[in-house]
Amino acid sequence: MTQIRCIRSLLAAIAGFIVAAPTLSAPAGPNEEHDLVLRNGTIYDGFGGAAYIGDVAVDGDRITYVGPHRPLSARTQIDVEGQAIAPGFINMLAHPEESLFADGRALSDLTQGITLEVMGEYSMGPLNAKMAELMLARQTDIKYPVTWKTLGGYLETLERRGISPNVASFVGAPTIRTLVLGEGAVQPTASQLEQMRSLVHQAMEQGALGVTTMLIYAPATYAKTPELIALAEESARCGGIYTVHMRSEGDRIESGLQETIDIAKASGAPAEIYHLKIAGKDNWGKLDRVIEMVETARASGVRISANMYTYTAGATGLDAAMPSWVQDGGLETWIARLKEPAVRARVIAEMRNPHPVDWENLYGAAGAQGTLLLAFKNPKLKPLTGKTLAEVAKMRGVTPEDAAVDLVIEDGSRVGVAYFLMSEDNIRRQVALPWVSFGSDEAGNAPEGVFLLSAAHPRAYGNFARVFAQYVRKDHGLSVAEAVRKLTSLPADNLSLPDRGRLQAGAFADIVVFDPKTIQDHATYAKPHQLSTGVTDVIVNGKFAIKDGAPTGAASGRVVRGRAWTGAAQGGCRKSAQDWAWSK
Repeated sequence: MTQIRCIRSLLAAIAGFIVAAPTLSAPAGPNEEHDLVLRNGTIYDGFGGAAYIGDVAVDGDRITYVGPHRPLSARTQIDVEGQAIAPGFINMLAHPEESLFADGRALSDLTQGITLEVMGEYSMGPLNAKMAELMLARQTDIKYPVTWKTLGGYLETLERRGISPNVASFVGAPTIRTLVLGEGAVQPTASQLEQMRSLVHQAMEQGALGVTTMLIYAPATYAKTPELIALAEESARCGGIYTVHMRSEGDRIESGLQETIDIAKASGAPAEIYHLKIAGKDNWGKLDRVIEMVETARASGVRISANMYTYTAGATGLDAAMPSWVQDGGLETWIARLKEPAVRARVIAEMRNPHPVDWENLYGAAGAQGTLLLAFKNPKLKPLTGKTLAEVAKMRGVTPEDAAVDLVIEDGSRVGVAYFLMSEDNIRRQVALPWVSFGSDEAGNAPEGVFLLSAAHPRAYGNFARVFAQYVRKDHGLSVAEAVRKLTSLPADNLSLPDRGRLQAGAFADIVVFDPKTIQDHATYAKPHQLSTGVTDVIVNGKFAIKDGAPTGAASGRVVRGRAWTGAAQGGCRKSAQDWAWSK
């Protein structure tokens, strides 16, 4: 055994010299104890280089040593031989805004190694009294009080309640638009646009990472490009990026992408494309052109990147099956209009056009058989969960389009659905793109309690484990080291978070221990509430959120704020985007 340990130590030392580890601070002296040492793990530091065998030491909420094996003393020592040690994974598009009120552990993500949830496609603040009232009225399975008015207040509320993962948020351009203009298809005056810019500025100084929008959904879709440039410019002055669900991901994806590039150029803000996809079989061949456009823009100096989920179905609502004009004014107005026979007939006629010229018809791309019902507000409709729209239409003896309209009216909500839209071949190609990170576009669920009242898209429970199980281990589309980079330092750099997403001395101790050979997703469309396996330990800010495969329930998570946060030593906005250092 002594001989084996010597050989192991020699190999670790050789690996440490062959593979350049990050710059290290001096470890504690031989008589000093660290809080925690993870020993003999295969270290993937997040930078994409080759792995090596070594140790990681933690003191308080920071990493204090990463490197080849050393005789480090610690109050807690764990031998993780045979397992990977990596930075905690970052969910670049997360939706636990409400689910964290029901369960602060976010188990569906935490069990996959997620230590940072990035939220805010439609942010939870700022709010006025009417918005707060509607937020309460539109709640579905998860109920929570609305006690805040600002985005900063919402984030502080989560932290006070106790959460296991870290959280961060963008400020939503549609949230700002609703506060100033309401939910109608109107355009801001010069003074209103200035007010919107001021609200973005305030949210950035409260810690927002940037400004984001979702341009196929009302009321965001009513915004024109100059409005988006103005808000992105204000965000960029505050060190933030512009993130976007583009105006089209299907028929007009080239023009949607060009708008994104134009906004990045005009505002000075880096751009991040939410859930990059090519939607609809008729459009699958456009991936080459999309990649070419992004890489040409990047080569010209435009900072643009993307994230994605690893499934062929998206999940959203039946609002993505109906034209934006009928949704002018908000949910309640939309439902009232659908009850008018003439409006209903017009909406159904437009739903049957798979290629409308002025809105994104996901139902037209997926078809009734490719539209899966996931979530209802009305208890009487919950037995339909898990059925396709085609099945429900047949049960009711109506057309699928009539069934969709009826379900929205009866449920009093947009109705949660999944649309099968994408090509697996395209997903494989996208996963390997060096500028693409990953986001679930889902809540932080748990296979228990209130979460079982609705179905979920399997990406909620399996998106990140699937990167390793399918695209690393099975398809050999990328290495473990590259997968880790795309889950850690890549999104951290895009978000300008230098102390997250990497294993190096001085960084926050967000760490995941997992087995690349066994990490596995289990969630399916038929049985979505199944946790992934293969992650044994998750450490958030130096505390165990998962230990030996079991969640601890620790309130280890914090709010991670952007660069303009006024609570930081160098916080506050600047004169222009050029006053900030940006990741390449």
